[in-house]
Amino acid sequence: MSAVDPIIQIVDVDKFYGDFKALSDVTLNVRSGERVVICGPSGSGKSTLIRCINHLEKHDGGKIIVDGVELTEDTKDIRAVRQEVGMVFQQFNLFPHLTVLENLTIGPIRVKKTSRAQAEATARKYLERVHIPEQANKKPSQLSGGQQQRVAIARSLCMEPKIMLFDEPTSALDPEMINEVLEVMVELAESGMTMICVTHEMGFARRVADKMVFMENGKVIEVAPPEQFFSAPSSERCRIFLDQILRH
Repeated sequence: MSAVDPIIQIVDVDKFYGDFKALSDVTLNVRSGERVVICGPSGSGKSTLIRCINHLEKHDGGKIIVDGVELTEDTKDIRAVRQEVGMVFQQFNLFPHLTVLENLTIGPIRVKKTSRAQAEATARKYLERVHIPEQANKKPSQLSGGQQQRVAIARSLCMEPKIMLFDEPTSALDPEMINEVLEVMVELAESGMTMICVTHEMGFARRVADKMVFMENGKVIEVAPPEQFFSAPSSERCRIFLDQILRH
């Protein structure tokens, strides 16, 4: 891959669930270090799209190329892409019987064959980065929702990915916990991490996004820099969506 190629190339991608077309001719490029925020009404295909990027969902048409590797049915290619791509979900998906430290080290030890000592050192580094180093020996049930989501972010970072995907990472949180997670994500964005984030948090989007993407009915309707997106969206549908979401 040359230096000018996007790190993620999505070209004419379709996705079906039976007869329902969840994604339709979606094309999107993401450069290395770019922060992309995807928004749109429920059911617009946002989460499906980012789940296709690491093959949690298999696309049915078009091409997805991540860091020079095209996603096919080849498990070697899928494994290669997943090693480069971290993902944070709405639900925290932490192992309840393991401590925070064990949740963070299990991936590097099992997948990357990292030594336990190195994995623990890396885990503690990222717990510092998400501002909860003192929680290392607790179980997930002893943490707040915001703390659990920060553990989930640290767990993804422990695999040292080039790209982070966030699928509505604050939607399961109580309102007072949302900001603590968004602050960690802002710091991550400012460090130069390539990020794609599905979210309705428009304040966060204005603050960190290089590119805004609006989706509806499985299609990309609008792609624009945030200044233009928020002040002068080109599509009527996007204007209506922003009017509704910014009013709340």
